[in-house]
Amino acid sequence: MAGYESKQALIAEIEKTAALYIKEFEGIPETDRDQLMEGVDRTPAQMIAYQLGWLDLIMGWDRDEAEGKQVITPSPGFKWNNLGGLYQSFYERFSTYSLSELQELFKEQVTVFVDWLASFSEEDVFTPGSRKWASSTPSNWPVWRWVHINTVSPFTSLRSKIRKWKKLNASV
Repeated sequence: MAGYESKQALIAEIEKTAALYIKEFEGIPETDRDQLMEGVDRTPAQMIAYQLGWLDLIMGWDRDEAEGKQVITPSPGFKWNNLGGLYQSFYERFSTYSLSELQELFKEQVTVFVDWLASFSEEDVFTPGSRKWASSTPSNWPVWRWVHINTVSPFTSLRSKIRKWKKLNASV
């Protein structure tokens, strides 16, 4: 099953990498939430907002499809070849939250996301074309691939980025 032996294995990996990722934000002062460090392309707040945006976006595609709405990927007004504006919309959407609020929101959203994914059958997760939104691009990825590339993969890569950010920041 393409990297995961089951839906439960995918869920376990999401939970594990999400917990490791969000733990990296402990000890970062609120005053540094929006500080860019040379060599790191996002602030701590932006890193969490990015993940919150993607978690919500994927579940939104599925919700819209279930309601019979046209699903536009990645999002209305945004194209796959220019995601910078989409990311900026995530940053703006979550800009009023403190870093600790973002951390709690992230933990809650991961729980919601895992519950959403748990509601799928194994076939829905691993069969290409089981969801129209998942097959809406030429890649025709199965749901598991969309989930992996927008959860496990960035939880891991952004964990490295926040660790680098903390090494460069003298106040942490």
